[in-house]
Amino acid sequence: MKKFFRFLIPPDQWKSAVAIFLGIFFGLTAYAVYISRAPSYLSDDPNTCINCHVMNPQYANWAHSAHRRITNCNDCHVPHNNVFSKYLFKAQDGMRHATIFTLRNEPQVIFIREGGKRVVQQNCIRCHEQTVGKTFMMSVQPNYHNYLLERQCLNCHRETPHGRVNGLSSTPNALVRTKIDSRTERDEDEEKE
Repeated sequence: MKKFFRFLIPPDQWKSAVAIFLGIFFGLTAYAVYISRAPSYLSDDPNTCINCHVMNPQYANWAHSAHRRITNCNDCHVPHNNVFSKYLFKAQDGMRHATIFTLRNEPQVIFIREGGKRVVQQNCIRCHEQTVGKTFMMSVQPNYHNYLLERQCLNCHRETPHGRVNGLSSTPNALVRTKIDSRTERDEDEEKE
């Protein structure tokens, strides 16, 4: 073990250069973590989804939907079968999003990928099975689990909860709007009722 650690220690003439290089490397890494708001991606806060501007239309539409009161982005868009698959999915999706955003390769219209569709479908079933699924689906098909897995909820509910988003400019004020406090808006909605 000592030989291994001795191998890591640079020769005397390189120690200052290595220290400067490591300082620059860790400084840039810390700055990248800070500027990208990386710790926020570990949370379930919906405001995290608008850290990059391209999600503002989807966020603005969700913020004015009925789903806002009871759910957040991760409730629909990440797996919930265990904590490892949840964070693995978030990491993979996040790296893809970060790469696209860093390279300025954002599409004008954002579409959900096939893996994301499967996750959303599983979460639709998970949340709505008790309220609608059993009664409705058993009247349609005796083996409703297979029916739900074959028929995608998005086939009929394509605009739930994001509405119709045709591009970055399709939602009024979406690129200008900043994060909203969902508690405050929720309280205001309840006061109106």
